[in-house]
Amino acid sequence: MCQLLGMNCNTPTDVTFSFRGFAQRGGNTDHHADGWGIAFFEGEACEDCDRGLRHFVDHQPASTSPVAELISRYPIKSRNVISHIRKATQGRVALENCHPFVRELWGRYWVFAHNGDLADFAPRLHGNFRPVGTTDSERAFCWIMQELAKSHAGVPSIEELSITLRELAAKIATHGTFNFLMSNGEALWAHASSRAESQSLDYVEREHPFAHATLSDEDVSVNFADHAGASDKVAVVVTAPLTTNERWTAFAPGELKVFAGGALLEV
Repeated sequence: MCQLLGMNCNTPTDVTFSFRGFAQRGGNTDHHADGWGIAFFEGEACEDCDRGLRHFVDHQPASTSPVAELISRYPIKSRNVISHIRKATQGRVALENCHPFVRELWGRYWVFAHNGDLADFAPRLHGNFRPVGTTDSERAFCWIMQELAKSHAGVPSIEELSITLRELAAKIATHGTFNFLMSNGEALWAHASSRAESQSLDYVEREHPFAHATLSDEDVSVNFADHAGASDKVAVVVTAPLTTNERWTAFAPGELKVFAGGALLEV
């Protein structure tokens, strides 16, 4: 199975600390060595979302990829980030099969990454949403985008979109493990369909007063109080907890959560 990392914040924040530990799982501390990717939303084109997007993928292992090394040292600041390290189950090791995947709908970028394995998932796809690669993950994303376009005339509210995504995720999850992260620059949606080891999701919310955190995959610590303001809020979602001394909360099977402004929303 693959692994997922997502970050949602109320102010642009760099993900270098979390990504540094996460990348080690791509062939060093774990065996997810079939490629990786990361996407950052940026810009201030509208009040409630960031429309610009930086998107990096590489079919090399994240732990040895020069591109991953660049990202771990280059503090790109974003309010919504999605990253993925791949262990191939469907589709060959190739650039076009690396997550996260990106599509445009209603004049916005949508980013998606998946952890799991979907058996016999071959939905009818038409219109503008077709996979470029050969993964079950990209097929699922294309079907979700297709169904969103059919269900809503324009960009729905976070609440409306959450209702639709819950319905669609439940249908896809009948085919296997379907853990995913998705964002349109306004919020971060996360869904877990399993509590099995390395097949679920955990999250942590960071806010004032900030404390020290130590990575579980590398001997590196940070004092967030040195880097964050009193009003900053950050939520991080990951396949397995990234730090050893923070209180992570596990998703329940079949649960979809949405984060906006660096906090969990009740929708």
